Amino acid sequence: MNRRESLKAIGIGTLSAGVLLEACKPNNNKLAEDNKDTGAAADNAGRQPFEIERDKKLNADKFFTDHEMATITVLGDIIIPKDARSGSASDAKVPAFIEFIVKDMPDHQTPMRGGLRWLDLQCLNRYGKTFVDASSSQQIEMVTEIAYPKKAKPEMAQGVSFFNRMRDLTASGFYTSKIGIDDLGYAGNAPGKWDGVPAEVLKQYNIKDPWGDKWD
Repeated sequence: MNRRESLKAIGIGTLSAGVLLEACKPNNNKLAEDNKDTGAAADNAGRQPFEIERDKKLNADKFFTDHEMATITVLGDIIIPKDARSGSASDAKVPAFIEFIVKDMPDHQTPMRGGLRWLDLQCLNRYGKTFVDASSSQQIEMVTEIAYPKKAKPEMAQGVSFFNRMRDLTASGFYTSKIGIDDLGYAGNAPGKWDGVPAEVLKQYNIKDPWGDKWD
């Protein structure tokens, strides 16, 4: 499976509108920066001082532990791996995006932390290892049990709910990054180019070419 087939298979079709709107805030792509670089003035143009201070505080605070961030990184790269076309979720700094979002939108904090703990407990019971310490095949085996809601066993409901959230955050972070936008091939707005009236139209109406030529 290529990346697009994988995303389709595990159900990424519609992302949370709230997450996408938050992801598109002017300063969200500066997740790890403290607004002291040379581009700070331009990045903060039109923003209120309290907004700038709030983002500085959010960036300075830390929510996830190092172990939780490592788990998020592995999961993100399983959801969106590196391929021949573009980089992985971690290449697009998705873990940092998720760290920022759970601080900016605290409703994500308990479900994410609880889900990460649930995942580790499942892996410890199955493999005697946490998720990040499990082998690649064990990680995929575990993810497969919670990535497909319609196929998941009832006892996997908490894991399914967690993975749905993790998948949405990962996709939102990736496709609002430069790597993700390039991956989509989105070019944005571009000025139009006027080449004049098509030659066949001029000929049809026997109109003299604006540059001085005539049709035979």
